[in-house]
Amino acid sequence: MPKTAPFGSLLTAAALVALIALPGTASAQSGRIVCWKDKSGKVVGCGDKVPPEYQGNATREMDSRGVTRKTNESLEDTNRRREKEQDAARVKTEDDRKVLDQKRQDTALLETYSNEKEIDLKRDRDIQVLDLQLEQLTGALKNTTQRYDETRALVEGNEKSKKPVPPPLRAELVRVTQEKQRFEQSIASKQKEKEELRVKYADYRKRYTELRASQAGPSAASASAKK
Repeated sequence: MPKTAPFGSLLTAAALVALIALPGTASAQSGRIVCWKDKSGKVVGCGDKVPPEYQGNATREMDSRGVTRKTNESLEDTNRRREKEQDAARVKTEDDRKVLDQKRQDTALLETYSNEKEIDLKRDRDIQVLDLQLEQLTGALKNTTQRYDETRALVEGNEKSKKPVPPPLRAELVRVTQEKQRFEQSIASKQKEKEELRVKYADYRKRYTELRASQAGPSAASASAKK
């Protein structure tokens, strides 16, 4: 059995030295003593060997003078530290990726456009395409809505006159109802796309202006210095 000294609190250096110096103890022979902690980090015992039930806990090793020579973190603390290191590495990798992506986007922006006016022209062309699609969808919705209103009127007329609604007529109402909903959803989607397009090109324009200003800055400063 290892020689141990249970603690209510940390032993003083003198008490530790006295424990190490006890004749016949393994600590006296090795000139060292190890103290182990519980899960809360409190020292609960010292001796020449850590008991099996505390093997995964934090420890502190001291020499014959009671001077700490080595500390070992608990297995739980080791796992927690490694998790933090892995999280930090993932964050760094993600940040690096974002920086690289931004550089690529900036390069493409500068190589694609010569000035802000070209950005505006590209935006207008893209919006024009969407406007044409919206015009076609709106026309289709108008026709479908007309068929829907007519079919629904026939169904409601039969129902009011207590006449059975023919299955083909009811099926047609279901079909034109679904078609009408599809056109309405498509129009809403195109309108959202149009608004997102405006925002995207506004961001392009702003970033382009910033990049050109940063490029002109050093040149302007250099020209001013030469004067």
